[in-house]
Amino acid sequence: MLASSGSGQMAALCSPAQPLLPSTLLPLRRRSRRRLPPLSSSAALLLSPARRRGRCGVPRCDAASASPSAGSTLEHPVRRKCSPLLESALLPGGNGLSTHDWMAVPDIWRTAAEKYADRVALIDPYHEPPSEFTYKQLEQEILDFSQGLRVIGVAPDEKLALFADNSCRWLVADQGIMATGAINVVRGTRSSDEELFQIYTHSESIALVVDSPQFFNRLAESFISRINARFIVLLWGEKSCLNSKSVSGIPLYDFKDITQLGQESRVTLRHSREQDQQVVFETITPDDVATLIYTSGTSGTPKGVMLTHRNLLHQIKNLWDFVPAVPGDRFVSMLPPWHAYERASEYFIFTYGIQQVYTTVKYLKEDLQRYQPQYIVSVPLVYETLYSSIQRQISSSSTARKFVALALIKISLLYMEAKRIYEGTVLSNNPAKPSFITYMMNWLSARIVAAILWPLHNLAKKLVYKKIHSAIGISKAGISGGGSLPMHVDKFFEAIGVKVQNGYGLTETSPVVAARRPFCNVLGTVGHPVKHTEIKVVDIETDEVLPDGSKGVVKIRGPQVMKGYYKNPSATNKVLDQEGWFNTGDIGWIIPHSPTGPSRKCGGMLVLEGRAKDTIVLTTGENVEPAEIEEAASRSNLINQIVVVGQDKRRLGAIIVPNYDEVLVTAKRKSILDGNDELGKDNVLNLLYDELRTWTADCSFQIGPILIVDEPFTVDNGLLTPTLKIRRDKVTAKYQIEIDALYKVD
Repeated sequence: MLASSGSGQMAALCSPAQPLLPSTLLPLRRRSRRRLPPLSSSAALLLSPARRRGRCGVPRCDAASASPSAGSTLEHPVRRKCSPLLESALLPGGNGLSTHDWMAVPDIWRTAAEKYADRVALIDPYHEPPSEFTYKQLEQEILDFSQGLRVIGVAPDEKLALFADNSCRWLVADQGIMATGAINVVRGTRSSDEELFQIYTHSESIALVVDSPQFFNRLAESFISRINARFIVLLWGEKSCLNSKSVSGIPLYDFKDITQLGQESRVTLRHSREQDQQVVFETITPDDVATLIYTSGTSGTPKGVMLTHRNLLHQIKNLWDFVPAVPGDRFVSMLPPWHAYERASEYFIFTYGIQQVYTTVKYLKEDLQRYQPQYIVSVPLVYETLYSSIQRQISSSSTARKFVALALIKISLLYMEAKRIYEGTVLSNNPAKPSFITYMMNWLSARIVAAILWPLHNLAKKLVYKKIHSAIGISKAGISGGGSLPMHVDKFFEAIGVKVQNGYGLTETSPVVAARRPFCNVLGTVGHPVKHTEIKVVDIETDEVLPDGSKGVVKIRGPQVMKGYYKNPSATNKVLDQEGWFNTGDIGWIIPHSPTGPSRKCGGMLVLEGRAKDTIVLTTGENVEPAEIEEAASRSNLINQIVVVGQDKRRLGAIIVPNYDEVLVTAKRKSILDGNDELGKDNVLNLLYDELRTWTADCSFQIGPILIVDEPFTVDNGLLTPTLKIRRDKVTAKYQIEIDALYKVD
């Protein structure tokens, strides 16, 4: 059932300009004297000798000098594109668009600059130099960067590789590239050199924008020496720190070079408006490709997802239903910005006048206390980490405080359980309606239990939860996406009064498909579909649509679904049918609608239960979804990471990375250390087996043999995706010999 809701490098130098910067901003934007790399030969020909080097050492363009003679025009004007609202002055007679008629993603910055001009848009405290921009300043940075790219020859539809991490300059570069009509190809610095090389070459990128000198030097020999690059742009740091041998003959610019070129070009061209123009500007259309995002790939080779401006604008225009931000709300940003989840969230929240603070994993805890954000957008692992940190603090308290805190938390969990029953937010896939008498009895008993527990829950707020709230900030909500949020973490934050809203989506869907709303935040679900989005669940074998409550493969249709995989029509056709339905590969079900009963407010919500490709088929013929078992086992303090295995085996096994600190504490408590205060492998195994039996007792399947590994799964060793999801296929491939040996012994 459905649930809805080339030669162009030359004339770019003499393109029509934006209006002069406001005089109040000019002091902020004055540049120091800098010597810039040479322009491309075709662009340099357009600069008259008298004006080739202008104020501040910036190459300048005289519109008249670009033409063969004053008043003449080129027989074939150069084609350029621009963002129709952001750069309306580049279009003959403007464009007639109103403030909210966004046709391309960069259009949002004109609206934001007009509405929130002097509000602080972003704070980036950990880069050098630390940065802070108002909305008006941010718009000007984007305009300057975009025009600077035109000056050095970037043409529409060309692809620029943007390999960098989260920062304010990443945002400026991303939007500056889009505003030229070019396509950015994005990735982070933690990807391997070979993966970056494959992405660069497969995407047919013509130039490279990199994060820092350290990252550049890492790539120097293994990557840069093998690519064809028209130019390279450095976002942070000094060019003097670069390995110059590897860029012999390639023009090299830093961030200020590009914005300086753009600013000077815009100022100069402002005075050439009366000259015959040698360039024709077209508007970027909603169906133009805005970006290529290569999937992080928990399995298989990354594929280039083509997202259009229309795809991303759907997210920008519709996510407020789930995150009702207001001007002045503060967000903390720490995810990779090239990831569709973080990216769409950033675009959306900036249209509401919020303030974004960039942080890192290292400084997250400190910045949550320092900035006290209203929201944080992050992945489940961050909430799991916060949960574990709170649990450790409680465990390290005195015996009396620990007892009181744990008792009150347990009472709050029971209170919220009863509250869900009488409020009608209990998960159920049973379409049958309960009898009126049964429903009323359950409702009444839940009301009584909640009334009894409410005073103690209220006491817990004052004695325990108030301190936790102060420590982690997040006064409105934590938004979780990019992976499965464990139920015990979900329930814990609900109990202590920290709202965590879970959502669902994929890179191929720009990404948000469904999410929990602030006032309908049903645990265990990923909420209702976003507006204009259809969801259906189909049989994995027959592809027939299943009724609500039945488990199957989730399919999506809506304006956020990608254009396709770049240069990969066969892969596109496998997941995208002719009617526009995208096969997510995820297993899930839609909660049946019911006017009465404990699930009466849940109808139409989506519940996910794992990936179809992750399903383990045992030799007994039974199908097992490993996510349920892994989530349950991860609740143990002794288990750091776990991957359930057992494909084509008689029973399930597991690869476990233990948390040795907690293992040692438990061993001391149970007095099972040997004479040298060391812990033998057999003792570790026994402790882990005990934990698995405890935490997975309610699961349908139990774990048999265990393989203990000491090396954690990380992004650097390729066993985690950049969004911190375990690459199951990589883990099992790495330990396949040990797994086979494990079952032989078993």
